[in-house]
Amino acid sequence: MDKKTQKKPTESPEKGRILSKPRIFFGLTFILLSAVLAFSFVSYLMNWKADQSQAGTMLDKSIKSSNIFGKVGDWLGNIFIFESIGIASFIIAFLLLVVGTLILKKKIFKPWKTIGHSLFFICWLPIFMGALTKGQGVLGGVYGYQIMDYLNSIIGAVGLWTVLAASILLYFILEFNLRPSSIKAKLDKINENTIGKVKSMMPDSNDDFEADEELREEAEEVEEETASRVTVSDVTNQVVNTPVNTVKAPEPVSAPKGFPEVPVSNEIETITTPNHTSFDAEPKEVSQPVSLNLSTKPIVPVSSPEEAFDIRPSAPSPAVTSAPVQENIKFNVEVAQVIDVLDDSDKKSQELVEKHGLYDHKLDLANFQMPPVELLKDYGNEEISINKEELEENKNKIVGLLKNFNVGIAEIKATIGPTVTLYEIVPEAGIRVAAIKKLQDDIALNLSALGIRIIAPMPGKGTIGIEVPRKNPTMVSMRSVIASQKFQNTDMDLPVVFGKTISNEIFMADLSKMPHLLMAGATGQGKSVGINAILTSLLYKKHPSELKFVMVDPKKVELSLYSKIERHYLAKLPDAEEAIITDTNKVINTLNSLCIEMDTRYDLLKNAFCKNLKEYNKKFTERKLNPENGHRYLPYIVLVVDEFADLIMTAGKEVELPIARLAQLARAVGIHLIVATQRPSVNVITGMIKANFPARAAFRVISSVDSRTILDSPGADQLIGKGDMLYFNGNEILRLQCAFVDTPEVERLAEFIGEQKGYASALLLPEYVSEDSTSTVGAFDPNEKDALFEEAARIIVSTQQGSTSMLQRQLKLGYNRAGRIMDQLEASGIVGGFNGAKAREVLISDLHSLEQFLEDLRS
Repeated sequence: MDKKTQKKPTESPEKGRILSKPRIFFGLTFILLSAVLAFSFVSYLMNWKADQSQAGTMLDKSIKSSNIFGKVGDWLGNIFIFESIGIASFIIAFLLLVVGTLILKKKIFKPWKTIGHSLFFICWLPIFMGALTKGQGVLGGVYGYQIMDYLNSIIGAVGLWTVLAASILLYFILEFNLRPSSIKAKLDKINENTIGKVKSMMPDSNDDFEADEELREEAEEVEEETASRVTVSDVTNQVVNTPVNTVKAPEPVSAPKGFPEVPVSNEIETITTPNHTSFDAEPKEVSQPVSLNLSTKPIVPVSSPEEAFDIRPSAPSPAVTSAPVQENIKFNVEVAQVIDVLDDSDKKSQELVEKHGLYDHKLDLANFQMPPVELLKDYGNEEISINKEELEENKNKIVGLLKNFNVGIAEIKATIGPTVTLYEIVPEAGIRVAAIKKLQDDIALNLSALGIRIIAPMPGKGTIGIEVPRKNPTMVSMRSVIASQKFQNTDMDLPVVFGKTISNEIFMADLSKMPHLLMAGATGQGKSVGINAILTSLLYKKHPSELKFVMVDPKKVELSLYSKIERHYLAKLPDAEEAIITDTNKVINTLNSLCIEMDTRYDLLKNAFCKNLKEYNKKFTERKLNPENGHRYLPYIVLVVDEFADLIMTAGKEVELPIARLAQLARAVGIHLIVATQRPSVNVITGMIKANFPARAAFRVISSVDSRTILDSPGADQLIGKGDMLYFNGNEILRLQCAFVDTPEVERLAEFIGEQKGYASALLLPEYVSEDSTSTVGAFDPNEKDALFEEAARIIVSTQQGSTSMLQRQLKLGYNRAGRIMDQLEASGIVGGFNGAKAREVLISDLHSLEQFLEDLRS
């Protein structure tokens, strides 16, 4: 026994020291591994979009990684975050930290509780992030996206969010013990603590509180006594015939404790107001002023208590009320009347809403069905395929070429889009940006590409972008962008979906915020398809009662497909046979009619005290505007001009001026313009037009001069066509691939809408009578003709030239009088109607015939 007891002290310390070394080693290893994973994940999330081609290139030395732990960090981030559970991977790193502290016997966390919480978040956090981001990005990972998509297909979006909310609620109930009994117990405990603190702060005696209550009661008694001695006159000073009522004067009341003694007599003196303005003709000073909280109505003094309640007919005395007081009283009465009117209108609108409900502008076409997505053609799988060989080849060529010109590259990244691949390069220190810009043609030659566009520098980034067209571009169909959740769930007023960006994201814009769009592009580069894409996206989102189109098609074939939806979505002049305008003269009248509609809408908004169309329609829907006063529900109006250059060539200023006026003022009243042209030259897109069209879309153009005209910068001449476009919103230029919608798809869409019940006719615009248009011959009154009428007729017939400017020169007249004389000549039948820039036709051949004609007019 003694020997055994002697051996134990010598063996146990050695054994403990031997076991402590592996524990320290494994503990620190787990902690270090946790830190490596955490920093790798953070670095991966910051740069995961940088280079999509680095997957599976662990052994390639030519490719550099942006991760803090190099390609190992990229591999860890790709395995755990992208292909697994998203940002929930940080919980795995946290669990490794917990295991490391447990091995080192550092109980920082409760093990089983921590593991339980971690497993809960590992299961539900990816699903929640997948539902929140709708599968975009890597926050939910493949696991989160697939589970979210599976649950969404089974129980729907509402059911999915219900399950997520229930799981989160259950977690908080179990974690924080949020049962009703426990919550009530905690609230009772808080109330007891609060009451105890208040009682501890209160004094032992309640004398001070009782004294304050006594003072308050005595002050109220003084107010009542004083009010009974003062007469409040009517604000309008009207005399009412009523029997005489006399009341005895009140007895004097002793001043309460704490107040100064105030003598009260049968004759009441005038109380001086704080601004020293008395209601009496001659103000009197009170020996001991008393500050009492009396009524805010005007106080009219009386001379005796009997007159205080004596309402006998008598003439109003000018000494009782001074002029400023009368003006104040009148102003208060007017304000009160306005407030009463507003309150009454609000009450009436609330009663109407309670009785009939909100105004439904869709009620006329209540059974109208929005077009389904199945009308658009499905082009199959549109996922972008990554050609690693093409990426590596282009990267090596770019790096090699720049190296030959002594341009060092510190880093290069690639982003693959539907049509082009964006290579972002970071030049070495000391390299000028202009040196890379000059190599655009050399890079295009080296890559054998159709067109290279260099963005130096890229907005918001410290990189230089080189856009290289792909050898096998991917189509972007209209069906794919219309069916996307981003378009279906948008809350924009006029959503327009153009297509996809370089990073393969759907790009949308609100036409009401643009507020007008200017499009340009050479023939066959996708401009007409872009217009169809805009119109299709609006037709898929807006009800016929909310949107109307005014279409101008000088080519007569581009927009004719939409004639079937005339009774649903189109607007036209009252005397127009077709809603789609092709005649230049009718275009001028339509544009001026839109200006009249704009002015009318501004008058309606002014009377309704609204700043824009959205506020006005909201008030009208809430029945706060009376239709008997001309108010009505106002739909958006979109003017679409397919070929603007042809209108400028034929009509010139007559088209440009109303277009510019609409572009300047019409956005607030819901009138928006989409103007397209094939020739973006300076005589077509003038400075006045460009200044009022901040949003511009450019398809491929012929020269850089045209690109600068439409975008104020080059680049549109380097596009590859087939829907490849640049969009400028006033801040930056974005490269997009426009969604493709074919003619049969537009026909099916128009037929689906046209077959449904529509309005009786298209929306009728205000009638416009031009200054040049005149009445018939029968409406001509010879007694009201101008004094120079006959002399002007002789000049016109002798020269056989019906020109207003010639009358100005020959008769030395101003333009207005010469124009009136020309209108009278047309009304009398001497000259023909207005013929644009050409002179009018002279209907009388010689002076002899003219003299006979004038003789007939005199008789």
